[in-house]
Amino acid sequence: MSEPPVASPETESETARETSTTQTSGVPLDTGNPTAVIGATQSTAEAAVTAAAPAPTTTGTAATDTPAPPLANINILPASHWAQAPAPEEEDDDEDDDSAYGGNASSTASLSASILEYRTVHGRTFHSERGNAQSWNPNDAQHDESMDILHHVSTLLQDGKLYLAPIDSSYQKILDVGCGTGNDFADAFPNAEVVGVDISPQQPQWVPPNLKFEVDDVTQPWTYEPNSFDYIHMRWLVGAIPDWNFLYKEIFKALKPGGYFENKESSAIIQSDDGTVADGSALDQWGKVFSEAGKKFGRSFRVVDDKTLRPAMEEAGFVDIEEHSFKTPLGSWPADKKMKEIGQYNQLALEQDIEGFVVYLWTKVMGWSTEEIQVYAAHLRRELRSKKYHPYYPQTVMIGRKPLA
Repeated sequence: MSEPPVASPETESETARETSTTQTSGVPLDTGNPTAVIGATQSTAEAAVTAAAPAPTTTGTAATDTPAPPLANINILPASHWAQAPAPEEEDDDEDDDSAYGGNASSTASLSASILEYRTVHGRTFHSERGNAQSWNPNDAQHDESMDILHHVSTLLQDGKLYLAPIDSSYQKILDVGCGTGNDFADAFPNAEVVGVDISPQQPQWVPPNLKFEVDDVTQPWTYEPNSFDYIHMRWLVGAIPDWNFLYKEIFKALKPGGYFENKESSAIIQSDDGTVADGSALDQWGKVFSEAGKKFGRSFRVVDDKTLRPAMEEAGFVDIEEHSFKTPLGSWPADKKMKEIGQYNQLALEQDIEGFVVYLWTKVMGWSTEEIQVYAAHLRRELRSKKYHPYYPQTVMIGRKPLA
């Protein structure tokens, strides 16, 4: 999707918000002179993958806003493929080492011992059985670190902003859905009551006095009082929601009239504008395997690609809908300084725990072995570190307002 420069996300005026808007945010992902990516230690699986693969072919012209491939047409390579596949060439990246990292009654059940009875899948822990919840993300310290880095990526992508909705300090009650370990909204709104809800109790013990955490399954009917929140924020529940229309309607009911809802979701499809993410590469297969796993799992990973969110928001009753689209690079290949930094941190987050991101769905749903995942992860890490690939994935922020009447 090579494209001319576009504006950074900015809050629109009240007049502009009277109509539904779509914005594409971020700078063009020019490759410039690709520079060094973040260093990382080589795993045993990577050491076993020693043969060099031919460089991917680069097309003459880059596609603009090329949609993700339809699910019916995707080619998923078998897990056994990666044991025989040659790896990308190792490269010397020394030319550039400017690394970027050198008292109200709760509406949900109280934290109990059963909530802490985590499930273990191939040595990684996941939330306990609760309602209809099925989060594919581990809740251990290693994965928490990756998610904290991705939170930093999210704010960098939004020019340092935690949120894009036109809200202010007068808001009195805020709900953060899928809060993870975060307490950023409590810090940003010290005079507001902030509720963080997640399926997994992975929150810190010491939190600001205006913040409380709750553990609940948001895919079930909500028990929050109707019209009780000024603002509801939700992020990265892709692959965990069986019915987005139902969830958005529950959110709509819980919002006060005039309140805002903001939702940020990511595509699993890793792509490029110049053909460097070729069919059959490890980068290409990432999104295809996740898409198929979501189809089998009954929780789609394609809500960004299939444009699921806007119709769901409209059906729920939201107005003044805004849509902000982002290209999120992986690696230090962009020429633009801001996008290069985003890409470096994004690569760090993924390399930190590739296995954690895939182990639940790829073993339980797709039938891969842990050994096959390790070999695939070695290929993916090598591609992420290679200068030959210019990958990114789309993200979308949806914002809607509940009418006053």
